[in-house]
Amino acid sequence: MANGKVWFITGTSRGFGRLWAEAALERGDSVAATARDKASIAPLTEKYGDRVLAIALDVTDRSACFNAVAAAAARFGRLDVVVNNAGYGQFGAIEEISEKEARDQIETNVFGALWVTQAAIPIMRAQHSGHILQVSSIGGVTTFPNVGMYHASKWALEGFSESLAQEVKPFGIYVTLIEPAGYETDWAGSSAKRATTNPVYDEMRKLPRPTANRGNPAATAEAILKVVDAAEPPLRLFLGTMPLPLIKQRYEQRLATWEQWKDVADKAQGN
Repeated sequence: MANGKVWFITGTSRGFGRLWAEAALERGDSVAATARDKASIAPLTEKYGDRVLAIALDVTDRSACFNAVAAAAARFGRLDVVVNNAGYGQFGAIEEISEKEARDQIETNVFGALWVTQAAIPIMRAQHSGHILQVSSIGGVTTFPNVGMYHASKWALEGFSESLAQEVKPFGIYVTLIEPAGYETDWAGSSAKRATTNPVYDEMRKLPRPTANRGNPAATAEAILKVVDAAEPPLRLFLGTMPLPLIKQRYEQRLATWEQWKDVADKAQGN
């Protein structure tokens, strides 16, 4: 039986997954760290020894997800925190996205999180405790052009996770959607995929986008530790200063539109 919390984190080769795994290990917790390339996890094993279980995992493989989660529980005796972090950004206008690009984005960002979540729930339910962190995005609550398929994946993650939170709360399991703003990670670099461009969208790609100082990824670790240690963790947590003002503005616009069209909506009631 491990001392401290036991974490299962996907996508620990770099970025948020790696930083949060290191933060957990530094304070004495144990981590089942997964990545497509198991070799990328070797430095964690070398530094933290048997408090790390390194697992090669492609999250699009449902059976592999179940086996990995079971291996973590068998090794450490329980499962306290699951972080569904594995994912990537798909760039391209909706018309430009190929069938393969669309399916691959959903397979990783939605089904990958779903399979790991499904594997973890019975273990956490038996413990009557646990916390599932779904790494969403500011792009899970609002949208920008040229990343529509990515938004589709994160909105799907948000949708099933909000339902999940209601379903598992009676079993002592919490769910938190982590919604980062822009950070100095490799999300838009080598980790991203890009559709073949159609020149008709060249002007769209030149349009100004909301700007903000990109955050320091290392600063997020303290926030994540605070959330997993909270007695009543939130369903949603923004990371960074940009999301809240932007979302307030965009939700006000939504409400104004619904109010503007209220008469049409009311007549559609039919009685």
